[in-house]
Amino acid sequence: MLQTDPREPTELADDHEDAAVTATTSVAVAPDAPAVCRVLLFQRCLWCGTPAYRRSFCRACGSTAFKRERSEGSGVVVRRYGHVPHNTWFVAMDEGFNLLCQVTGTAPIAVAVGVRVSVVRSGAPLGQGLPLVELPHPAPAPERWW
Repeated sequence: MLQTDPREPTELADDHEDAAVTATTSVAVAPDAPAVCRVLLFQRCLWCGTPAYRRSFCRACGSTAFKRERSEGSGVVVRRYGHVPHNTWFVAMDEGFNLLCQVTGTAPIAVAVGVRVSVVRSGAPLGQGLPLVELPHPAPAPERWW
């Protein structure tokens, strides 16, 4: 199958330069090492400016031309996704895109719709998995009611 890159040649040149710089300055890391990367990159359509996260085409205009931008990493919990043990939620990021992620550092019962969260890790070490977010002010442990 033919794969094309919708980015412009200038963006590709920037990526190769950045990759060369990081390759020469980075230290070898084991693939199973925990990645603490608070940088979350998202896409913005070059035609209409609609923000998106990991899309192959724009949901508003259908364009495949995107530019990458860095997110501030904060958002608001919109709704729960799935079962409680997985602790997965939809988060509306401040830049305007929605993100499916896992909340860490607190019990699932302490997370509620409308609470602010911030990004802890943008993805797993090999680029798989969901981004992790946490509450900026951890909720106290629930007291026993019985």
